[in-house]
Amino acid sequence: MVNRFDVITLFPDMVQDACSQGVTGRAADRGLVSLQCWNPRDVTEDVHRTVDDRPYGGGPGMVMMAEPLDRTLSQVRKVAPDSKLVYLSPQGKPISQALLREQQQNLILLCGRYEGIDERFIEAQVEEEWSLGDFVLSGGEVAAIAVMDALTRLIPGTLGHEQSAEQDSFTDELLDCPHYTRPEKWQERAVPDVLMGGHHEKIERWRLKQSLGRTWQRRPDLLESRGLNDEERKLLNEFIDEQTD
Repeated sequence: MVNRFDVITLFPDMVQDACSQGVTGRAADRGLVSLQCWNPRDVTEDVHRTVDDRPYGGGPGMVMMAEPLDRTLSQVRKVAPDSKLVYLSPQGKPISQALLREQQQNLILLCGRYEGIDERFIEAQVEEEWSLGDFVLSGGEVAAIAVMDALTRLIPGTLGHEQSAEQDSFTDELLDCPHYTRPEKWQERAVPDVLMGGHHEKIERWRLKQSLGRTWQRRPDLLESRGLNDEERKLLNEFIDEQTD
């Protein structure tokens, strides 16, 4: 289970400020997870604290240099020798709940900037590349914050209710069911009767049916890759029939 994050970033305040709030902040205060940021500018030797340069072959933008990153990683390895180095990049494997649940090692999250990172550092040091999605961000910090938040939720004792993480979207490769709270009626919209009846088996059946139906409506690709057992297929068919009545 991951309980330590080291983040290599040119914007440590951005990462630390975001992670000091909410779930990650509370987990850190309780000693369940730790975060340390490392700025490659701190290991440079020139007056300008240079960490980037023009790309060979021409083209727009700048590229992060290998040497400052390598020096920074050497410092990180002194305190986190067994952590896995993950580069947050649009070219990486998609980040999913399943991917995060597989993680057992602590992580060093490398946040790129500008046009990217010198490929030689990636070849020499990076163990995995992960992507937040098929779009381009200004840097890897947003992705790193998202990864840390998602992983922190999986640490036992982090959430107020132990079943919260188990019932999140994607935990069973399905989207989450709808949720309701008081009042019972709001703007003429009532809470579904089944949730008011107190029959736990019926409630669980309804929630599973809604999860299946919502996934069918919004992310059918998840159902195709996951597959359904006979009971789930029956519930999904019930949901579909209810939409066409």
